[in-house]
Amino acid sequence: MSYPNTRLLINGSWVDAKDKKTLAVVNPVNGEEIGRVSYAGKYDLDTALLAAQSGFEVWSKFTAIERSKIMRKAASRLREQSDQIALILTQEQGKPLAEAKAELMAAVDVIEWMADESVRIYGRIIPSRNLLASQMVTKEPVGPVAAFTPWNFPVIQVVRKLSAALATGCSIIIKAPEETPASPAALVQAFLDAGMPNGVIGLVYGDPAEISNYLIAHPVIRKVSFTGSTAVGKQLASLAGKHMKRVTMELGGHAPVIICDDADIDLAVKAMVGAKYRNAGQVCISPSRFYVQKSISERYIEAFTNAVSAISVGDGLNDSTKMGPLANTRRLEGVQSLVKDALTKGGNILTGGNRIGSKGNFFEPTVIHNLSIEARLMNEEPFGPVAAFQTFEKLDDVIREANRLPFGLSSYAFTSTLKNTHQLAQNLKVGMLWVNQAAAAFPEIPFGGVNDSGYGSEGGFEALEAYLTTKTVSIMNV
Repeated sequence: MSYPNTRLLINGSWVDAKDKKTLAVVNPVNGEEIGRVSYAGKYDLDTALLAAQSGFEVWSKFTAIERSKIMRKAASRLREQSDQIALILTQEQGKPLAEAKAELMAAVDVIEWMADESVRIYGRIIPSRNLLASQMVTKEPVGPVAAFTPWNFPVIQVVRKLSAALATGCSIIIKAPEETPASPAALVQAFLDAGMPNGVIGLVYGDPAEISNYLIAHPVIRKVSFTGSTAVGKQLASLAGKHMKRVTMELGGHAPVIICDDADIDLAVKAMVGAKYRNAGQVCISPSRFYVQKSISERYIEAFTNAVSAISVGDGLNDSTKMGPLANTRRLEGVQSLVKDALTKGGNILTGGNRIGSKGNFFEPTVIHNLSIEARLMNEEPFGPVAAFQTFEKLDDVIREANRLPFGLSSYAFTSTLKNTHQLAQNLKVGMLWVNQAAAAFPEIPFGGVNDSGYGSEGGFEALEAYLTTKTVSIMNV
């Protein structure tokens, strides 16, 4: 399938940027240009903002049932087009085709769940202290939303924000990633095909800093949702706070994995190898810091390393590929730098550690053992196919080490005892803990972190609250 050029979506129409500026889209397999994406300027953003305001005035007056029906039509359309869109996604992002298809099916799930949840946004009646008065609480859409999404999951990251906004009656301007523009555009087209009114959804691309600064500060925008790095998230949250905008932040993580001596080793290997090297490790909740209890460390690490050595790396369009390239040269350079630093800090490479070839962004699935706590890999989110191992003796000590970093997004643990599980659940400072399993981020489950990993949720009914305002209405019968 040929890769399409991507334009801006403004007021229900696909348009070129006013100044006709475009950027190249590059296939991470070979570094070759495969298409172009329109690059929005100030004029385009102003037009999108006007459309979002008018779209909000229309969409917020739709009943919840009407909104739900359109969202469900969009989900059906996305399901029908999933095979074609998966091909586009793999070409621009690099992940294996099976993972691209899984991302699209997860997106369908989110849209349908949020569509159903939209009809369950309830207020409440509060008994009055005066029998002549009635008191009620209503929930109203907050207003037009600005959403900023990353390239690692170019569809599902948009869908979480888009679905929550639409379910609550908000319009939305999505600033999607320039490196992976066509799959978000195909997603949005499914909503247009379903009958979405003009202006309710806008889609723009361009300079991330310029667009975020302009949209967040603009009075039309009332809610901001961002997924990305902690450093950028802090800047955007600060800007939003200056303008009293509501914010959801899903930021970086550095997920610890704790393997206790009573764990099912085969289960822990299978679950964590799959989770670690999914999307070449470019996952915010990817397991990255592995801590194995000393008595089983040799067995577990050997089995883990053997499984990693068997991972086939290649073009995501090939059926035999289990791990594709890194999405861009920045990630390739970043992973190489982390591995080099680990070696200077005592790390022992058990498998991998090198770039594959000289064309594209391929890097070997890598396992490093015995690196010191000062290594960057034990302190910085790798966002790549590298697993770092250390051992521990006492659970209290490893929990303390897991909590040492300011991140608090996801964590994993493997144990067969209730005592260990309870201790981990009570004491790990994270937004999500997965015990004896890889992450299962279903739409009905809250998804978010604490500390430097952000605040707010992009899953469960909690995700909708950030897009709603609460109004108290007290009526005296006279």
